[in-house]
Amino acid sequence: MRVKLHPIRIRPIVIRPSLVPSRDNLPASSLFNPSNSRPSSNKIALKPSILEPPFHTTSTMSETVEQTPEPLILRLQQSLVSCSKAVEAGDFRQSEEVISGIVEFLSSISDAAVSDLDDEETQNNSIAVLSHIHSFLSNPSLDQAIVDALSFELPKAIAKFAGVSERCRGIVESIIDHFSTKCSPRDMISVFSEALDSYGKTTDAPGYVSALLHGVSKVFLSIQRRQVEQIKVALPIILNAVKAASFDLDDRVTSFKYLFEGAISIANSIIGTCKKLEGAAEGQIRGLLGLYVLQVMTIVSFSSGDEVSSCLYFVQLLSSFFPYCGLSYADLVTGQGVDPLTNLICGDETDEYMDCFCYVKHGAVLSVIWGHISDEVAEAAGQDVSVLKRELRTSQSRRWSAVGMMKYIFSLGELPWVLKKHASDFLLVITENSDQQDMNEDMICSFLTPSLITTMQAILSVIMYAPDAELRKTAFVALKRVLADIPASLRLDIMQVLVKSSTSSSMVAILLDCIRENLRIDYPKLQDEEVSSSCTFWNACILDLVEFVLRPPNGGPPSLPEQSDAVLSALNLYRYVLIAEKTGKTNYTGVLSRNKLEKVYNEWLLPLRTLVMSISAAENKNDNEQLAMDIMCGLNPLLFVTHRCIELVEENIKQS
Repeated sequence: MRVKLHPIRIRPIVIRPSLVPSRDNLPASSLFNPSNSRPSSNKIALKPSILEPPFHTTSTMSETVEQTPEPLILRLQQSLVSCSKAVEAGDFRQSEEVISGIVEFLSSISDAAVSDLDDEETQNNSIAVLSHIHSFLSNPSLDQAIVDALSFELPKAIAKFAGVSERCRGIVESIIDHFSTKCSPRDMISVFSEALDSYGKTTDAPGYVSALLHGVSKVFLSIQRRQVEQIKVALPIILNAVKAASFDLDDRVTSFKYLFEGAISIANSIIGTCKKLEGAAEGQIRGLLGLYVLQVMTIVSFSSGDEVSSCLYFVQLLSSFFPYCGLSYADLVTGQGVDPLTNLICGDETDEYMDCFCYVKHGAVLSVIWGHISDEVAEAAGQDVSVLKRELRTSQSRRWSAVGMMKYIFSLGELPWVLKKHASDFLLVITENSDQQDMNEDMICSFLTPSLITTMQAILSVIMYAPDAELRKTAFVALKRVLADIPASLRLDIMQVLVKSSTSSSMVAILLDCIRENLRIDYPKLQDEEVSSSCTFWNACILDLVEFVLRPPNGGPPSLPEQSDAVLSALNLYRYVLIAEKTGKTNYTGVLSRNKLEKVYNEWLLPLRTLVMSISAAENKNDNEQLAMDIMCGLNPLLFVTHRCIELVEENIKQS
């Protein structure tokens, strides 16, 4: 995103008598250009105090020559002098060329220093040039027009030094502060925004971005008019830069600290701006602050790594903005806290603008998880997590809304596994001894079921891919707890979706085993005449699931041995239902109907047996004995259960 720079107005130069030196009072800069030992009548001579380096204490030629600075400083000094002359003479083309040269000069020094942070010489060079620029800009006699001219290009070049050393960072921030306070806020927002937009071209992106963020925070406080519009335009660039820099953190302590200190300084300056406003403008600024804080909360979270304690301080600081923004855990975790802010700020904006706030819903639920992790974080947010958990346990609709919001945590690939572990723990807490209430199923299907399904699909991905066995176990328990919280009829519908959308044979097998467990639990309930089979798992949908695995929609038998786990689980499910229905002399699922038995026999089981036996015969001829043995070990149980199912079906066909 390119930011259009607004032209500055350079006030006319007034030539004062004191600026025209006499022959005996030549400026020290004339020593660097002997041909100009005397200023021509058509040129404006600058005040000696501007041109002389800050460390010159004498004016005689012999003493000045003895104190001539080293080549880098001399070159920089001459360039600054040339720039000053060009600006005061009104030669803007010349001044732009000189400033461009200064930027290239500074970039060469910063690149050398950042590429080898252990090189003492390059560090000393960086400190020297930064100190000289700082002294030059701090000179009270320096014309504002010169500062304005330098402000358009120098901040970007100066910010690159922030990652060289602590001392360089301090000087960089002082120089940027100088531009922030001395130049037009409107101009500096454009300058800093354009500099942030080019973060990808820097070697040390986190240091570069953090230095510029401090400058932006100072400028925000200086804006006098149209604060909402200017902050609104700048925030997408700021957030994109912070997000990109967070991926380049090579030092989880120092770089992390400076980057998010800069990000939080932006939030503080937004509050400072808000205090100057009232009415609708104040409300919009509060809304912007809320969205900004939630977005940064997510970036901090996926930048934390496995060390949760490393970012608790910044999470606590971000949470302290919640009371000011009117954010509560109860609204955030149920999805009701973000939409009002989004509608207030972005109602008329394009999708491109909304992209910068793509993580606000993730940040909303992450904020609650951080409060669950740390009491200090919850206290900073002005919230009581124990009260929230109690409310969620007693309200099924709010609990399901919270479960639906958890999809933003479990599906976020960049998020550390440890935070997904804490999210699983939170689910276990709010579903423990929870109250189940009669709810309007149409309302559930319309508003909650899609979110519940998405959350459970995301939990399944954690079960499959988490590197830690304890996390996989916790996620699986959380999945079963969430499923148990849903009425049986709706639960079966959801599990069908999970089975049919899964691409993992092992995961399908796990889900089918869960369905078999639900059948076992529901069977005693069928003895109650008031309970309909449609309110349990005992209905025709069970056979549809078995057919989905044994006779895939694309036709033909399943792919083996790739789908062995799912096929074995489907056969065991079918066998269990067949035996249970026959023993109980029931037919809730239709499994004992003759036409169903014949279909299963001819279309499912016989083709499957033929396939397994042909694969077994082929593997017996395989030269790779180990591979053949592994495949046969997987197929033998499958062949055994297939034969057992065929025997049961043949027996029931004879009796039907």
